[in-house]
Amino acid sequence: MTDDAQTTRLRRTLLIGAVGLTAVALAACSSGAGTGGNGDGDGAPGAITTLDVIAPADPGGGWDQTARAVSAALTGDGLVDSAPVTNIGGAGGTVGLASLATETDYTTLMVTGSVMVGAVETNASENRIEDMTPIARLTEEPLVIVVPASSEFESVQDVVDAIEEDGPQVTVTGGSAGGIDHILAGQLLIEGGMDSADVPTSLNYIANSGGGEALTMLLGGTAMVGISGVGEFAESVESGDLRALAVSSEEPAIALPDVPTLQDEGIDLSITNWRGLLAPGGISDEERQALVDVVTEMHESGAWTEAVETNGWTDAFLTGDELQTFLEEDIARTQETLSTIGLTS
Repeated sequence: MTDDAQTTRLRRTLLIGAVGLTAVALAACSSGAGTGGNGDGDGAPGAITTLDVIAPADPGGGWDQTARAVSAALTGDGLVDSAPVTNIGGAGGTVGLASLATETDYTTLMVTGSVMVGAVETNASENRIEDMTPIARLTEEPLVIVVPASSEFESVQDVVDAIEEDGPQVTVTGGSAGGIDHILAGQLLIEGGMDSADVPTSLNYIANSGGGEALTMLLGGTAMVGISGVGEFAESVESGDLRALAVSSEEPAIALPDVPTLQDEGIDLSITNWRGLLAPGGISDEERQALVDVVTEMHESGAWTEAVETNGWTDAFLTGDELQTFLEEDIARTQETLSTIGLTS
């Protein structure tokens, strides 16, 4: 074989090899490998670059504040590139829950919490928290029982005794029907000594969309007792417009450190308004773990620590099996209480 023929054959061999390598590279690109998006070609989650955050309430409330704090912490510390917040309000969060049920992208998180647990039951929601994928419990906030400054009630037991004696004449106001405020009112009467059978006819609870409306009723004299998150009433307590009788947590509230707990007042009851994050149902274990990992990183960030302190929240971080157990127990306790106070059968 001549030198020219050998050279020609060598060139052909090199050309065929180059074409083969190019084809392999193109196939890898088309499958999504190495593109750095929210997933890769084999169905496993890749690096999460965007997380959509749903606040299942209108702007301004606790869920909205939590959603925006999550968004700011995720992006502020560079854990994701973007985390836009969408408000989907209505029916104690169950409208947002229905929206989450239709999501097919696992990179969607929705704020949830105690109020939604009750709303699912009272609204007989087709979509349930159990159908979604729990990612984390983030915070909890004590509730506070307050009265107008001029009220004759000096203790929580005074309130219980008055309701037991006068029934519906004692008006109690708070958040949505079946929500955490309403649940505390019912449990307070039972733990305070009232027969559970008498609670549905004795408790005159006036529901509102939030603590602002309840405050207006208390200051206007159209409600005698108020129950809401500490953050809703703390300023009015500090100004002297309201008197705080007790907080619902095991320890004194950060925002109202001088107010006794219910246990201090001799009532063996502890309940808090917790908030956390859900993902769509039906996602893979790998996708769930990817979300748990990024939320865990967020929880450990300086931006999130600052948000918790600024808002007066209590850190209550929980994931995994412990979170699942907590949810099951909270849902069962809520179902029992709502049935006792006559809101569900």
